[in-house]
Amino acid sequence: MSNVVVVGAQWGDEGKGRIVDWLAESANIVVRYNGGHNAGHTLVVDGRTYKLALLPSGVVRGKLGLIGNGVALDPEALLAEIDRMAALGIHVTPEVLQIAETATLVLPVHRAIDAAQERLRAQPLGTTLRGIGPAYEDKIGRRGLRVCDLADPARLAQQLAALLDHHNAWLRGSGLEPFALEPMLGDLLAMAPRVLPFVGRVWERLDAAHTAGERVVFEGSQAVMLDVDWGSYPYVTSSSTVAAGAASGAGIAPSRLGRVLGVSKVYATRVGEGPFTSEAHGATGDTLRQRGGEYGVNTGRPRRCGWLDIVQLRQSSKVAGIDLLALTKLDVLDGFESISLCVGYTLDGARIDYLPASEAEQQRLEPVYEHFPGWRGNTRGVRSWDALPREAQALIEAIQREAGVTVAMITTGPERDDAIVLRAPFADAERAAIAR
Repeated sequence: MSNVVVVGAQWGDEGKGRIVDWLAESANIVVRYNGGHNAGHTLVVDGRTYKLALLPSGVVRGKLGLIGNGVALDPEALLAEIDRMAALGIHVTPEVLQIAETATLVLPVHRAIDAAQERLRAQPLGTTLRGIGPAYEDKIGRRGLRVCDLADPARLAQQLAALLDHHNAWLRGSGLEPFALEPMLGDLLAMAPRVLPFVGRVWERLDAAHTAGERVVFEGSQAVMLDVDWGSYPYVTSSSTVAAGAASGAGIAPSRLGRVLGVSKVYATRVGEGPFTSEAHGATGDTLRQRGGEYGVNTGRPRRCGWLDIVQLRQSSKVAGIDLLALTKLDVLDGFESISLCVGYTLDGARIDYLPASEAEQQRLEPVYEHFPGWRGNTRGVRSWDALPREAQALIEAIQREAGVTVAMITTGPERDDAIVLRAPFADAERAAIAR
């Protein structure tokens, strides 16, 4: 099997885009299968920074990018991102990008509802206010618009009118301004000629790739702990972020997905609200945030920071089917005298080794830490295992042992080649190496 699914193993922002970019060098296709422009992937290539939201990370390398049916697509955001990439010298054409005709559209009314719902909640969820959740609600409610509707102006007008009738009733009831049909319809019709050349049958292209033996990377957004079913509900996203979501979100058989590569920082971060048992307050959290540049790619919000939660990582790996781990940002831990791993919890005084489903119980958890000595050396830019300080090696070995998943890769800096590769993520590459 020559495919790899890349999954965030924490609460997002683990550096998945960077890992996908590295994998893309040896791949033919990169596929986005969930989420929308609420995701943010940052790539640093030869000192130049690329910030992606909807576009698959492989486009920076000129590889074919596919946006699957599981993605919530804001056409305005997509075209703006394509224009930003063009200004950086990356020209996204229909030859390098294809969008599933059945992907759900995110509209201005969705953004307005997202913001209004967040204001009305007694306990805000900390959404990105991009309208992704309301767009998925329309999809499940069978009133959503899809990319293919842009090719049929009469149907588009009819469907949009019905959708606005539904939402305007809620907006009026909440004392908010309703949306008029014509301005939104006019904007969609104006964008359609730019969007439609990218539209195609993604499922068919993936089937052809399988027949031809091409390598495919499935790029997940958000992470397991933000999955609508398996995350820390209700502080979650609105799509399936686990590896199984790649099959339904791209249109490919689960048996063809290949290996699952989970991505985790060597510490932990979270954006927005929700339980975070290993969160570090005060100087430690501030230091991690400053050294790691822990601010949202899209929102600029500061991320909450803390120590790596092994219990959460182990549970995420089992639920998501993670076969291999990529550990990122090892260099951020340079200079710490002591580094902690959360290896268990106490709940109301009792030791447990799993993350409870109940939010109330999650909020009552206390971390059980194991402490490791830090190192004096500088790991930034290190590209071989033997060059790491022994203390850093011991920490990674402990993470691998406690999580129960093999570490395949470690990143040590922002550049795409600042990495230590311990095991080939593509199974066919591993077999070839063994044969040699």
